[in-house]
Amino acid sequence: MAGKPKLYYFDGRGKMESIRWLLAAAGVEFEEEVLETREQFEKLLQDGFLLFQQVPMVEIDEMKMVQTRAILHYIAAKHNLYGKDLKERALIDMYCEGIMDLNEMMMMLVLKPADAKEKELATILEKATNRYFPVFEKVLKDHGQDFLVGNQLSRADVQLLETILMAEELKDDILSKFPLLKAFKARMSNIPTIKKFLQPGSQRKPPTDEKTLAEALKIFF
Repeated sequence: MAGKPKLYYFDGRGKMESIRWLLAAAGVEFEEEVLETREQFEKLLQDGFLLFQQVPMVEIDEMKMVQTRAILHYIAAKHNLYGKDLKERALIDMYCEGIMDLNEMMMMLVLKPADAKEKELATILEKATNRYFPVFEKVLKDHGQDFLVGNQLSRADVQLLETILMAEELKDDILSKFPLLKAFKARMSNIPTIKKFLQPGSQRKPPTDEKTLAEALKIFF
């Protein structure tokens, strides 16, 4: 029997957080090898484990996988979170790409200079409420099901919930004009595996602050 997946990353959200979310939603226990020093990162490089010289890396099923989307695709397919056919998978991929666009904008906010953060935050909130969230409000209305694709949990649902919660950290009433997304958030948050991940003490990471960012930059640059 294969051991638990092992995640190699710094002690923060970054690109690994969506992987944590998906594993947790699938009910998969995982371990983390927290990178705290430049030497740890360099050893992974020297050992040839980082194909493109970067993390995230996930050790899973006797593979050392890199590239966030490839890892997410693999976990989703393995744990029946990737639709029932090619058309459903295409929809899931399409929705996830849009979700990740917004997610990455929010993720990068902490990297912006102090004098540019307010403007960037306003841009993110504007795009969330006028470009991204209206799409998923309409998808839920037109589809008429509890989930975005088919009628079962998929990677798209998990990543949308993650991104909604990130957006609410920036503006707590950001869903005020999106009643179906509010209901979606409540439903997804009550799925037992996800509910467990949302509890204090789980492996979910807090928002990246300046201190965490500084520590990460010392490791990777």
